[in-house]
Amino acid sequence: MADEKAQAVKLKNEGNEAQKEGRFKDAITSYTEAIKLDPSNHVLYSNRSAAYANIKQYEKALTDAEMTIKVKPDWSKGYSRKATALQFLKRYEDAKAVYTEGLKVDPASDAFKKGLEDCDKELAAAAGARSMTNPFGMPGIEQKLLANPETREWMKDPEYLMLLKSLKSDPNAIGMKLQDPRVMKTLSVLLGVDLKLGTDADMENDPRSSAPTPQKAKEPEKMETDEKEMDPNKKKALDLKTEGNAAYKKKEFDEAIDLYSKAIELDPDEMTYLTNRAAVHFEKKDFDACRTDCLKAVEVGRENKAPFKTIAKAFGRIGNTYLKEKNYTEALVYFKKSLTEHRSDDILKKKQECEKILKDQERKAYISPELSLEAKNKGNDFYQKADFPSALKCYDEAIKRNPEDAKIYSNRAAAYNKLLEFNRAVKDANECIRLDPTFIKGYIHKGRNLMAMKQWAQAQSALQKALDIDSSNQETMNMLITCRQEINKDPEEVKKRAMADPEVQAIMSDPAMRMILEQMSQNPAAMRNHMSNPDIAKKLYVLQDAGIIQFR
Repeated sequence: MADEKAQAVKLKNEGNEAQKEGRFKDAITSYTEAIKLDPSNHVLYSNRSAAYANIKQYEKALTDAEMTIKVKPDWSKGYSRKATALQFLKRYEDAKAVYTEGLKVDPASDAFKKGLEDCDKELAAAAGARSMTNPFGMPGIEQKLLANPETREWMKDPEYLMLLKSLKSDPNAIGMKLQDPRVMKTLSVLLGVDLKLGTDADMENDPRSSAPTPQKAKEPEKMETDEKEMDPNKKKALDLKTEGNAAYKKKEFDEAIDLYSKAIELDPDEMTYLTNRAAVHFEKKDFDACRTDCLKAVEVGRENKAPFKTIAKAFGRIGNTYLKEKNYTEALVYFKKSLTEHRSDDILKKKQECEKILKDQERKAYISPELSLEAKNKGNDFYQKADFPSALKCYDEAIKRNPEDAKIYSNRAAAYNKLLEFNRAVKDANECIRLDPTFIKGYIHKGRNLMAMKQWAQAQSALQKALDIDSSNQETMNMLITCRQEINKDPEEVKKRAMADPEVQAIMSDPAMRMILEQMSQNPAAMRNHMSNPDIAKKLYVLQDAGIIQFR
């Protein structure tokens, strides 16, 4: 038994090496053989899941991820593998459920939280695409129908609910159901416009409607209108509103409030007089009065079937009062309410602004260098015990507590390397370098992980910068020699790998940069002039790091 487990470990290491080198099928073979020898080792299923994902066999990646969780349900990596596979399969609701389960195992995981956000974006995009062609597929239609007095009653009717369900699932059936007055009314409520059937109800079932048309139609007699004139109070209220608008434009705010108040007394069923008065209170910075008027306006509007857009405006104005008071939590509540009624780019932008501010406030409130050091030390202990997932969790916490400490990013990069997460390790190394450009370990971690991904030219550049800091570092020198040997062994392969980088592709496809590179090849002295331009210099350094050009 011990021999079998030892052989399984050997096969796992072979699989890891193959995966590092991009030989994913070989890696799968090694992991499969290892699983036969040690089927209770959850890491083997996890690593094979990653390999399957790399060759786009997502169903098999999903199966292995599920096995990982089955063998070790308290290991967060299994949930990450499963959710990732589901995302590739575009099963975003299922992926959300897995990320949620993963957060129960690892509540502090930023990767799980980011995964949930990504799934929500994909689901929202899909819902938006559906709503473009089918109004019955829009999100939140039940709330809109319950807010309307007429459709609210229909929502109690099982037959009506079945009708909604059928139209939601089959938008092609809408045209055949338009003769049903409930469908027309429902569309009016959902779209916020008054729709009417184009048929002439008086002509239906009229035997004369099929009679031949006379050659010359008789001129219709003029009929006296029996419509009642507009209610005098409503007419007077409209006049007062016009006067109030004029006063508002002149910044005669007290006069405007008085005029709108009189209009409200004469026509209490019209919400716009309340929202106009609220606007004046807003200009006077009397935010409590503004909110009171807006809430009353919403109440009046709902009772009198006001357009959703108008109700949304009232909620948006309440949000603006809280935004002015820097009460971002309450502002966010009312911006969300406004968007539920009617989508407005301006309100959406303010909602996102509030979310960003609140998230930043939460992040800053969480910062504590003392607790960060405590978490980092715990992470180091786990690292020494080769418990890299636990170390990673501690380093995540330490970074949240002190995001400006370069050494924590360096430590986390080392943990990522042990877990074969080379891209993430490079990202942490770059952040380490950004925070402290003189910290040699940042460059060493970057070089080591780029070497693992066979990005020899970029690794060489990072390691050379490390030697610029400490020329006596033998470990760095050995890695640099390896990089140079690999580059000299197959320089074309190095360039080929570099050209797969989107950033390199963008630079090389830029006509201006191509002209600059041509000038430099014909006249090396031109490089000095081009390097004086910071934007061009930055692009040239990218090409140098990728091994496309050399000018050391």
